[in-house]
Amino acid sequence: MRQPAEWERHDAVWLAWPTHEELWRDELRTVQDSFVAFCEGIVAQGSSSSVPAERLEILCPQRRLAEAEKRLGHLKPRFHEILFGDIWLRDTAPIFTHNARGQVEAQVFHFNGWGGKYELDGDGVLAGAVAQASALPTSRHGFVLEGGAVESDGAGTLLTTEECLLNANRNPWMKRGDIEASLRKALGAAKVLWLRRGLKNDHTDGHVDTIARFVAPGRVLAMEPNGRHDPNAEVLHEILEDLSRMRDASGEGLEVVSIPSPGTVLGAESALLPASYVNFYISNRGVVVPTYGVPADALAVEAIAQLFPGRKTVGVRAKELLSGGGAFHCISQQQPAARSGA
Repeated sequence: MRQPAEWERHDAVWLAWPTHEELWRDELRTVQDSFVAFCEGIVAQGSSSSVPAERLEILCPQRRLAEAEKRLGHLKPRFHEILFGDIWLRDTAPIFTHNARGQVEAQVFHFNGWGGKYELDGDGVLAGAVAQASALPTSRHGFVLEGGAVESDGAGTLLTTEECLLNANRNPWMKRGDIEASLRKALGAAKVLWLRRGLKNDHTDGHVDTIARFVAPGRVLAMEPNGRHDPNAEVLHEILEDLSRMRDASGEGLEVVSIPSPGTVLGAESALLPASYVNFYISNRGVVVPTYGVPADALAVEAIAQLFPGRKTVGVRAKELLSGGGAFHCISQQQPAARSGA
């Protein structure tokens, strides 16, 4: 089993149309606007790439289907009436892998509302429902794992954090060695690299997809503090230092690339948000980078574009989306294409 890197070819991406009025309140329309812009960035219409765009597989309740079709119809999505609590499919959908023959399979894990913090109707069974809708072979695993908690380089190296996977609110009966063995079996992780912790006020307990992302085998992107008043300065320095000492599954040291963090981004009632530029999504044709209306936005988008020269990189406002807990990587789960010859 192998978890492909995100920059490898996708057949589709799984998403969910934002509809939950009680959760989003006055921000719902703005979040929907960001969602539409995100989908447009995934498809990257007008891109010079000869690579086909991935399908948009979008969960949507029947009562909101007309609304979603009106906003997204130009992108030719495929809609599914599958119950979901909210839109964080990185964590509630299956993780898709390649088997030894290069065929795609769905890996279904337990989901417990990020350690019991947010348990919404539908989220606990969503992975199985999406796996069934994908019509792919499916394996079920008896432990809690969210997709945002692991980051694969496609070559056997997996990044994660102690704050999340060693947290007693996930799998209290599992020790580090147990978790590594389970990740080896389910995702093909030949080596697991452990960062310590994530950003302040991250209700996911330190998901790695907000602090460090592979951009090529052996090459990882992380953030550096945006000035001495950056609220995450200590942890960002710690992450860069830890990454600089790590070696991947091939035994080579990691090449660490850094960009500034967004710095202080405040939400409702001046609450600090866990804003991150590395919560981008890599599609077949494009890269969509979350932006927050702060000075570092343009620099971050340009720096990430330099890392993906064959793709159309765009920045899309994500501050209102982040008020719900995450950005674009958090709301998407890619379904890779089968490897050639499979």
